[in-house]
Amino acid sequence: MATQVLAELGADVIKVERPGSGDESRLMQPVLPSGESAYYFAFNRGKRSVVLDLKTDSGRRVASGLAASADVVVENFLPGAMDRLGLGYSALSAANPGLVYVSCTGFGQHGPYSDRKGYDTVFQALSGMMALTGHPDSPPAKAGVPVADMTSGLWIAVAVLTGLVGRGSTGTGRHMDLSMMDVQVSLLALAAARLFALDEDPQRTGTEHPGRVPSAAFGCADGKWLHISCSDQHWLPLCEVVDVPDLAGDEQLRNNAGRLADRERVMSVLTAAFARRPRADLANALRAAGVPVGEVNTVREVLADENTVARGMVGAFEHPVAGEFPALRTPLRMSDVADYAALPVGTPPRLGADTGDVLRDRLGLSDSEIDALRQEGAIG
Repeated sequence: MATQVLAELGADVIKVERPGSGDESRLMQPVLPSGESAYYFAFNRGKRSVVLDLKTDSGRRVASGLAASADVVVENFLPGAMDRLGLGYSALSAANPGLVYVSCTGFGQHGPYSDRKGYDTVFQALSGMMALTGHPDSPPAKAGVPVADMTSGLWIAVAVLTGLVGRGSTGTGRHMDLSMMDVQVSLLALAAARLFALDEDPQRTGTEHPGRVPSAAFGCADGKWLHISCSDQHWLPLCEVVDVPDLAGDEQLRNNAGRLADRERVMSVLTAAFARRPRADLANALRAAGVPVGEVNTVREVLADENTVARGMVGAFEHPVAGEFPALRTPLRMSDVADYAALPVGTPPRLGADTGDVLRDRLGLSDSEIDALRQEGAIG
């Protein structure tokens, strides 16, 4: 995700993949009839694919050569693995002092868990995220998207840009140590604040907010759900729209502290009121009254939503095997781009499709030298 974001913002990203199967996500579901993985498509647009066998001396020499002229190396091997290959920060920065080297691992380069492996849901569990997700009377739940993977991807991009800005000041690069576990712990900022302030270990609250009432999703008469988030200035307009005069007339409920203290009654009355009206009717009336509200959309609904369409968030690329395939655009807008929706979407590379071009362009190798490496099995 991190390098796709950078690629779509203009970076030349060379993805180094293993011989044979390549990146394991090429085999992940859902797989299209063409045999290509839509999972791989989601996170590898705009990159160039080079196949190197890092178990061979020649493959490692090629990797070192590519790093010698690179601005950034991003890797996610367990700590020590790149050093054993001769591709660690010390070795590569000796030849390229300006190199920004980002290591993203599960638990960081140092610490008691540094040799542990993990996936997105493991970090959701360990970090407390899973314990906070779900309803009070339900088991812990994972988030609906791989939040540990994706937030770590954003932090890799932050690390890359921080390193490059630092190099602009000092002239030298640095090694950036990013732990996926640390990223998840950092997301606990508000939950940790409750523990620090109240010595309260936060628990699952469903769609409700632990410190604001009402802030929750309510079922409507047509079986659909509507989420509101109400501050003090929204309280009386909310009460008027949903017709709950008893709540509106209670002076103690005019501020959030009073509503927090009487959460059960407030939520019970509002739940009944929302259940009497269809979602679209309520949503329109609440928006007209200035109350922040959002329909609980499915993925299909939000991708077809008029705002998503108007903002050009769904584009498409033309793949040489799979044909035209939709893609979600990188969300950053810039003032010098007049028609965001007209920008081309990067195409995910086929395995090893760019090996020859990259070695010619970046290392100046001849066709015969490339063929020799291919015969040797160092490249694919």
